Amino acid sequence: MWDNPKRLNTAASFLIGLAALLFAASALQLLLGSPLFPVKEILLRGEPKHADRGEIANAMDGVGGNFFAIDLGAVRSRLEQVAWVRRVDARRVWPSRIEVELEEHVAFARWGDSGLVNSHGEPFAARMEAAAQARLPLFAGPDGSQAELARRYRHFVELLAPIVEEPERVVLTPRHAWQLGTAGGLDIELGRDAAEPVERRLARFVAAYPESLARLPQAPAARRHVDLRYPNGFALRVAGWTR
Repeated sequence: MWDNPKRLNTAASFLIGLAALLFAASALQLLLGSPLFPVKEILLRGEPKHADRGEIANAMDGVGGNFFAIDLGAVRSRLEQVAWVRRVDARRVWPSRIEVELEEHVAFARWGDSGLVNSHGEPFAARMEAAAQARLPLFAGPDGSQAELARRYRHFVELLAPIVEEPERVVLTPRHAWQLGTAGGLDIELGRDAAEPVERRLARFVAAYPESLARLPQAPAARRHVDLRYPNGFALRVAGWTR
């Protein structure tokens, strides 16, 4: 080997590269542990609407390290445990500041007895002012169906708009049948999606509503139960009606 210049050059290049790598690793360790680059400020951009600033400050306790060593992943993970916080963006700003921006949940519906669903169709847990929470529609369904309920709810709102009704309750049963309750007193049995989507049944009912249900007298506060699980019509039951 010693009389082979090519091999000697290769070995020398390898040793030089290894030394450079070790030097860089040592320099990085010194940089990460250096007190010369402290984080002097953690700046929260924007004013949270729901998330509590005290909880945010508590979540940041114990996140250590200098400007280069601070774990931004840990910052995001801790803050995303705070109620109302959906997503966190954290970044370094030279020479000594960490900037944090929060995306909060937007409450879209109630979920069952105690949970909430955000505008992305994701479940979350948070406290909310009782009156504001009561104004949200109620979703109920199997675990994991929140996104589908949110998507269908938007369709149902559009379809019911011509008859000035709005869903206040959307239910997906364990058998995957859809049920609606509206603020105007309609309980609508849509059934399951099959060859005909439930939206088509609802659209057909809305088209027939002015010449059918709208013409019938309605007792004050009486709810009307409409069954749309028929191919060419619907059944109606009104509380308090007698034959």
